[in-house]
Amino acid sequence: MTLVGFEAWAELAGDSPTSRTEWAAVVAAWGEPHRRYHDLAHLAAVLGLVGELAGAATDPDAVRLAAWYHDVVYDPRRGDNEAVSAERARAGLRGLVPAGRVEEVARLVLLTAGHDPAPGDANGAVLCDADLAVLAGPPEAYAAYASAVREEYGHLSDAEFTAGRTAVLEHLLALPALYRLPAVAAEWTPRARANLAAELSLLRRRASS
Repeated sequence: MTLVGFEAWAELAGDSPTSRTEWAAVVAAWGEPHRRYHDLAHLAAVLGLVGELAGAATDPDAVRLAAWYHDVVYDPRRGDNEAVSAERARAGLRGLVPAGRVEEVARLVLLTAGHDPAPGDANGAVLCDADLAVLAGPPEAYAAYASAVREEYGHLSDAEFTAGRTAVLEHLLALPALYRLPAVAAEWTPRARANLAAELSLLRRRASS
């Protein structure tokens, strides 16, 4: 069973014609050709990490479903991808899972816009930590991630991208905590902050040259 296969999806949303159609649509969205980082590999990575961290969640299945939908709509030319993804989750899951869980999934998807879950939000902490895990990778893996993000924003000039990316990095570095789960925070935080600071320094040098 692959992480993004129908069997994994069916454990959360059931095996019905409607569920099978929705799974196919979600997978197709993640496979859009303009995606370079926010693609099926990213979805699988987040799902895998959510699985590892799920013991900390109060509703692990809601977090898993939120992972499926958190970037289901991804258009680098618009600034409301998370909001539209949350609405896509509401529409797609209606009738497949209980209404309360649908709303929790939508709430969690919205959280990935800022990655700043409230204290005590265990579900939000699991999803956001899994989504931001890439920041704590080895420098070469982080560089590949940053390069892929740049490709997704190929429609922007270097100056426009540098300004936008700088704002994103500054936001992340200013968060009260990059990671909320004690199980990963101590190990991941120093590596992530080092990677973010290195990229930010590079962008600032480019902007001033």
